[in-house]
Amino acid sequence: MDSLDPAKLSGLVLDLGAQALEWAQSPAAWSQVALLAVAFVAAWFLRRSLEPVLTKILTPAEGSRSILASIRRFILLFLPLLLPLLAFAFTSIGEQATRAAFGSGAIIAFGKRSFLALAVWIFATRIIYDPFLKLFGRYVLIPAAGLYLFGLLGPVSVWLEGLTFQLGNISFSASALVRGAIVGSLLFWLGRWSNSQSGDFIRRNDEMRPATRELAAKATELAIFGAVFLMILNVMGINLSALAVVGGAIGVGLGFGLQKIASNFISGIILLLEGQATVGDFVELDGGEAGTIVQMNARATILETFDGRWIVVPNEDFIVTRVTNYSDAGSAKRYEVPFSVSYDSDVNMIPDIIETAVAKHPDVLEKPFPPDCELRAFGDHGVEFAVEFWVNGLDDGANKFTSDVHFLVWNALRDNNITIPYPHLVLKYDGPDGALAAKQEAKLQSG
Repeated sequence: MDSLDPAKLSGLVLDLGAQALEWAQSPAAWSQVALLAVAFVAAWFLRRSLEPVLTKILTPAEGSRSILASIRRFILLFLPLLLPLLAFAFTSIGEQATRAAFGSGAIIAFGKRSFLALAVWIFATRIIYDPFLKLFGRYVLIPAAGLYLFGLLGPVSVWLEGLTFQLGNISFSASALVRGAIVGSLLFWLGRWSNSQSGDFIRRNDEMRPATRELAAKATELAIFGAVFLMILNVMGINLSALAVVGGAIGVGLGFGLQKIASNFISGIILLLEGQATVGDFVELDGGEAGTIVQMNARATILETFDGRWIVVPNEDFIVTRVTNYSDAGSAKRYEVPFSVSYDSDVNMIPDIIETAVAKHPDVLEKPFPPDCELRAFGDHGVEFAVEFWVNGLDDGANKFTSDVHFLVWNALRDNNITIPYPHLVLKYDGPDGALAAKQEAKLQSG
């Protein structure tokens, strides 16, 4: 912690002032300033020529979602760095010539650091779009670039290295924390981006079963962030063997307190491995919850009902209770529409009429069975029939299978002059001269 005491800091400031005065009076210094200006102008003109060409090469076709297209879009984000990096490259060439001619290159070295600081500023303000990383770049990366520009990054690093912290058997310095925060933020940003890209690529692979796609996406996510976590620990210089002791103690405590979460996590993995239910399936649980699976997370599965509500169901419920899956791939669904005809109808004609009408529906299948009209009962008001038919898909808001078949049945019966019976309520009234009136009159007289 001695490296930044007030005496040394004031001495450093005086040295910088003296160095600046010496540069102002030196022909070699003016030559280096001129070289910096030339390098910047050359970088400016070269950037104006290269940027349109690189933009045209790196811009993918509209609507393209391939991995290569995503990589090209990602590289396009860094085009604003072209100017400072070209200026840095030209300055490095000029530095060699200046040191060979004058034996000094302090100003041009300062210019190189300036171009790198400009690159960091552009990266933090124009390239980073994540809110957390943008905040991090503003308050960490840009100040670090400023320290590097004025040659203070080394002394500050030594001072941070001297600050140490102890957590049980684990010892780390403030410098390790800063390195871990900087590298960790970048790694998690890149990890999240690569995870989203790989997840989208896996889910677009139609050759894999839906459950296998979800399992592969989850496994990729765990692998990416597990690798990121280990790299962060390595950057921070934390001894993994010491961490294992602390992690074991924490794991035992969490194991007792988070049994349900662990159970739901393992249940989610079993669901993905077995493939009995996956995203897009319409399921119904014993508890009455029913809906389309829209998300399968580590702890719970989210169902979306027909009226747009989301139901969060713990993964364990899919394992320990009975689940009806109406959307199993390759499985057709059977529905039926009941109806009645009057007793005056020729019931022997009904099956042929109805089966022919229902078979005309474009979604009604011939296999596993064609439409089948059955006589069910002789009811109080008419002869009761039902037509069974098979379709692919659910009879939900998007599909109106039973409604369409009701219309087909109605039109077929009407076209063949077959009447659909309905209950009649008959009221019989005897006039004043009738028997009922006589009985009522006799009753009044007797009363």
